[in-house]
Amino acid sequence: MIPIGSDIDAHRRTTPYVTYALIGACALVFLYELYLGGSLFFSNSIEVTRFFFQWGLIPAEIAGGSEFTALRFNVGQYPDVRIVAVDVASPVPTWGTAFTSMFIHGGWIHLLGNMLYLWVFGRSIEDRFGHTKFLLFYLGAGLAAVWAQVALNTDSQTPMVGASGAISGVTGAYLVLFPFGRIRTLVVFFFIMSIELPAIAVLGFWFVLQLFQGVGSLGALGGGVAYWAHVGGFLAGMLVALLYKLVIREPMTPPGQWPFRRRNPWDRFPDDYR
Repeated sequence: MIPIGSDIDAHRRTTPYVTYALIGACALVFLYELYLGGSLFFSNSIEVTRFFFQWGLIPAEIAGGSEFTALRFNVGQYPDVRIVAVDVASPVPTWGTAFTSMFIHGGWIHLLGNMLYLWVFGRSIEDRFGHTKFLLFYLGAGLAAVWAQVALNTDSQTPMVGASGAISGVTGAYLVLFPFGRIRTLVVFFFIMSIELPAIAVLGFWFVLQLFQGVGSLGALGGGVAYWAHVGGFLAGMLVALLYKLVIREPMTPPGQWPFRRRNPWDRFPDDYR
C-alpha cells in the first residue's frame, strides 16, 4: 500500500515551510551524492561510500565510543587488484552524525519513498504543531529512531542513512491526531487501484509490518533496513502526540468518528484548535 494523499491536508491553515525545506534539503544532498558518484546510480562509487561513512551514523561507533578513520577498498580487476586505504574520519563529532544521517539516502527508491511519506503526512502535523515545534519534533523523533536501532544493533559497522526514522515519528503522530483521516492509497497486487482507507488501517498495518520485520532482523550484522529505527521513531511520535493532546485537553478518541464514516475531520476539534 502506497499513500498518495490525505483528506486532512485539505483543511490546513498554514503553509508547511518546514516540510518543504526538509524535502528540499534531502533532495540537494542526494544531488550531491549523484555528483560524487558520477552517474544516476552510484552503488559502486568509492567517493559515495566514503561520504556515507563520514556523514552517516555507524552504530558500532556510537556504542563503542571510538570513530572509524580509515576504510580499505579493493581497486582494479583480477589479477591487477590493489588495496587502497580511504580516510573516512567524520568532519563532525560522532554524535553529530545522528543529525546529518537524516538527510542522506541510499538510492532513488529510498529518497522518493521517504519524501512521499513526508509530503503526505508531514504537512498536516506541521499545521497542528506549528513550524518551530514541528522541526524540533522531527529531529527528536529522528534521534529516538537512531537510539532504538543502535540499542539493538550495537555491533553494526554499516552506516545508517535516511530520514525514515524521523518520518516514522511523523506517521506515529498522525495516527494519534488523525486516526480516522482518509488516506488515498495505491494498492499494488497484480493490478493497481486507488482506494481510501482510514489512517488507523494504513499506518497500523505499516507499523505491524515493521515490528515483525524488526524481530526477524535481530542478530543480523550490518546491511538491510533499519526496522527498529522505524519502530522507535513511530512510538516516539505517538508518545509526543499523546502528550500534546493531554496539554491542550483534546479528547484522546475523536467523538463520533468511526473509520468508514465520511465527515469533516476538523469538526471534532474545538474552535480554539482549528
